[in-house]
Amino acid sequence: MEDKLIFRPLKEEDYETICKWWKWWRWPIIPKEVLPDNGKSGFMVEKNNVPIVSGFLYLTNSNVILLEWIVSNPNYKDKDRKEAIKLLINNVEKLCINMEAKWVFSIGRSKHLIKIHEELGWTVDKKPSYEIIKNI
Repeated sequence: MEDKLIFRPLKEEDYETICKWWKWWRWPIIPKEVLPDNGKSGFMVEKNNVPIVSGFLYLTNSNVILLEWIVSNPNYKDKDRKEAIKLLINNVEKLCINMEAKWVFSIGRSKHLIKIHEELGWTVDKKPSYEIIKNI
């Protein structure tokens, strides 16, 4: 068994796992139809077939790509969780560069996740902002 972090595209069965993580972290369950490509346009980092962290990419009609709904496995206790999150973000950045995007945008409130973004060179606006959503 190889003991390294693996970055891979999401599989159909990952959605159920991610929903459990969202529930544990007290997030709303995001319906597949709200996710890019019906929940298939995202990525997972795993180690020894254990999923650790995931995120979704929203392509836009501009040179901006959104990295959203980053969530991690609450039961994963290894010390390399932070490295798994960094691997997810770094690999997404590389994909966005390959797609000739000029910006990658993300929204978050987790202090831990914000700190990781800052360590990776992302600009973090220090003023709080709010997601404004209306179900229609």
